[in-house]
Amino acid sequence: MGPNPFVGVIYHWLGGLASASNFIPFRGIKRWSWEVYWIIQGIAAWLIAPILIALIFVPHPFAILHQAPASAIFWAVLWGALWGVGGLTFGLAIRYLGLGLGYAIALGFCTAFGTIVPTIYDGSIRTIIHETSGQITLAGVLLTLLAIAVSGAAGASKEREITPEEKAAAGERDYSFVKGLAVAVFAGIMSSFFAFGLAAGKPIGDITRGALIAEHRADLWANLPILIVVLWGGFATNLVWSAVLIIKNRSFAQFSGTPGDNPMGTAAVTGDTLVDFDPRDYIGRISGSVLTRNYLFAALAGVIWYFQFFFYSIGQTKMGKYDFASWTLHMASIIIFANLWGIALKEWRGTSLRTRALVGCGLALLIGSTVVVGYGSYLKVH
Repeated sequence: MGPNPFVGVIYHWLGGLASASNFIPFRGIKRWSWEVYWIIQGIAAWLIAPILIALIFVPHPFAILHQAPASAIFWAVLWGALWGVGGLTFGLAIRYLGLGLGYAIALGFCTAFGTIVPTIYDGSIRTIIHETSGQITLAGVLLTLLAIAVSGAAGASKEREITPEEKAAAGERDYSFVKGLAVAVFAGIMSSFFAFGLAAGKPIGDITRGALIAEHRADLWANLPILIVVLWGGFATNLVWSAVLIIKNRSFAQFSGTPGDNPMGTAAVTGDTLVDFDPRDYIGRISGSVLTRNYLFAALAGVIWYFQFFFYSIGQTKMGKYDFASWTLHMASIIIFANLWGIALKEWRGTSLRTRALVGCGLALLIGSTVVVGYGSYLKVH
């Protein structure tokens, strides 16, 4: 099974859909503080899911990790830990900017750093810029950044048009473009280190590919053990910070039903109907059924999150010589589906035709950029 960049684009789209959807289950969580449901989704996303999926598709993944160079594991874990810092602040970007715009700005910087910097570091950029296929692929990367700039303009326009009441009705009680912009820029740069972790783990992928071929299995799964190691680093960072917040805010009792708050403003109660308000959910301890749903929603968010990189790892094997472009495709796909979720959740309700036109233009440019990147990679393969 050789490279096929257009099939790779489809896999990256599936990964983007998973990433853009993982915050949706959080909206059903009631009376839990951020640090409580964040660490539960982290256990599911960064520990359980990567190991289970690798055990299903890869022969003896831990034996493979034992064979891998210690330096590859060290750097993959380290870059994963730095990426974890970006992941911690990513939720704040969503809180201040909303789903669509928060993803657009944070992932814009994540795209630029995660795509270009590794090629500069390993020297491959010198070859890429002198090939027609490479120039087309880089043009697709620039088109992605242009699309993100258009999405940012849409967010700035929204800031001027939407009233605080309308923002609250859409679940954006803490909307702040300036504060959100600063957080999103930092989160985006730090989140790009995931791409560095994947690059550092390539020796692990090479060993895995050999093991898969030896057992006559598809090499689509060659990158799954790399995800285990990178996500160890991300989990370590998030575990430390969540533990600090749990101790500081005395949140530990929430795991067993003591009520807390939900700073993301999810699971809003309007009180418009009797069905919408159950006093047993909001007075005293969290009921057993609500507590169970909280665990399930948090774990579901984590599993959905993991599948973004499950599909990313498959898509990367299909991109051929220009697999560095996978990061751009992944980021663009996330923003596409995040914007679609933002539209579905009525985040742009009450905005002018001009603002909605900017949203539409940003989406069109993003979709076009994935086609351009895919075509450039296709030329390299053929």
